[in-house]
Amino acid sequence: MEHGLVTDIAVCIIAAWIVAVASQVARQPLLLAYLVAGFVIGPNALGWIADKDSIATISEIGLSLLLFMIGLEIDLKKMLSAGRVITVTAATQIFGGVFLGWLIFNFIGPARNHLEALYLAVAVAMSSTIIIVKILYDKRELETLAGRVTLGVLVLQDVFVILFLALQPNLKNPVVSVITVAISHVILLVAVAFLASRFVLPPVFKFIARLPELVLVGALAWCFAMAGFAGWLGLSTAMGALIAGMMVSTFPYTLDVVAKVTSLRDFFVTLFFVSLGMKIPLPTWGCLLWTIFLCLVLVSTRLATVFPPLYQMRQGFRVSLLPTINLCQMSELSLVLLALGNKSGDVSDNSIGIAAFAFAFLAVGSTYAILNSEKILRRATPWLKKMELRDLDQNDAETSGSEKPKRICLLGFSWTASSLIEEISRERPDLLAEIMVIDFNPVVHGKLKQLKIHAIYGDITARDVLLHAGAAHAEVIICSLPNMVLKGADNLKILRQLRELNPTGKIIVHAELLANIPALYAAGASYVTAPRLLEAADLLQAVEAAEQNLLDQKRGEQEKRLADRHEIIP
Repeated sequence: MEHGLVTDIAVCIIAAWIVAVASQVARQPLLLAYLVAGFVIGPNALGWIADKDSIATISEIGLSLLLFMIGLEIDLKKMLSAGRVITVTAATQIFGGVFLGWLIFNFIGPARNHLEALYLAVAVAMSSTIIIVKILYDKRELETLAGRVTLGVLVLQDVFVILFLALQPNLKNPVVSVITVAISHVILLVAVAFLASRFVLPPVFKFIARLPELVLVGALAWCFAMAGFAGWLGLSTAMGALIAGMMVSTFPYTLDVVAKVTSLRDFFVTLFFVSLGMKIPLPTWGCLLWTIFLCLVLVSTRLATVFPPLYQMRQGFRVSLLPTINLCQMSELSLVLLALGNKSGDVSDNSIGIAAFAFAFLAVGSTYAILNSEKILRRATPWLKKMELRDLDQNDAETSGSEKPKRICLLGFSWTASSLIEEISRERPDLLAEIMVIDFNPVVHGKLKQLKIHAIYGDITARDVLLHAGAAHAEVIICSLPNMVLKGADNLKILRQLRELNPTGKIIVHAELLANIPALYAAGASYVTAPRLLEAADLLQAVEAAEQNLLDQKRGEQEKRLADRHEIIP
């Protein structure tokens, strides 16, 4: 039996590797490759692995380690510091999505009963952290307002999953007394895990820190100890593993533990999703139709639960629509939850197969949607306005029509522009009344208005926005944004548009590459800033100060300069 299990694991890994290589060539998500590999070698296709005990063992090990890894990467500080916009949006999306999904799946869908409909509704309400973070990182949009809202919703979705895992074993018998006992067990589990991570684990890991193999074994022992303790309490073992990871992520040796343990992550992620792929049935026309239906439910509930709260909180079309697009896919944890439901007999293999197909379709589709979100936003904006929805630029147009054009126009508002406004407020406060800022961040707008600085909502890469904002009449126009944050344009393109609209104005633009400076001057720039030169000069001064043992003095001068600064973007 042991030899059979080892052979089955070998088949899983080899199949996953072969399909993963092919998926990388085709530029498709790795998780999709693992599901395909599991389906191919599973009992519903080639049948190379047909032993249900082997499949269950592989899945159990993979699930515990997968959730332990996820727990290690959950940032508790971010969970506790979510702002009002993020909290309201996340609550509306999660509870609204679950409620709408449950209603729909009760009347239409593959669910056999109310409980299975609930599992499907929760699965559809969750979004993929792995897919979203990877794409937004590649697009350099993690630090944008839309990116922060998206990440905040994902963090609070993780909190919801933890609560659902606590109640999952008792969903068949949702009696108040049973649920109360379950909640008390959750509190006990968290308390034990917290106390151990606070007082026991730090000295233990400090003692064994010199032996890397013991750090690894110790982390795994902690994971399975908490999983076993959760099982003994009548809770999900998966929840125990997740709590174990979260508690380890809070103590001082986290980086060392993560560095050692995450070396196993890919292996166990592969095992779990390959084993999940083994449960996928052969696709039929009925299965594919239900898959399409599930995808439509997910996308429609995202539109109904993410866009409205953000729009009602006056975030504008951009910050309301981009997170909606970002969140339009199914989470890996959704498949985990359905697997747990399947293990307890609440979810059928058919529902898991449909959800797996939906996960695959949405993983591919949402990737292209997020990559082209700017195009989708531009095409959707006219339709939203036809529906008599008002963007923030329409409010600006009504209030600024009678205002005198400003002498200084700031295009985009990022860290450099924030520091510039602070310098002006200190050295030339009389200029603040002469400044106009064009940007599409509603949070920045609110702070600028507090400083009585005129702010206009709009995309600085759009010619119409520049024209209506009055850039044609400005004496000085400044664009301090680097090319990498400009979507669908660059400083050269913006410069040419500005020079066409305003032939006589003095235009100052940004250049990352020194080789771009001549082309910008040739296109009509009055001055080109190259921040790398200023940073290089500062670094040289730091090197010279280090040689003379004067770094403490230089640091003191910097701290004195930073004292009492109140920048809009700190």
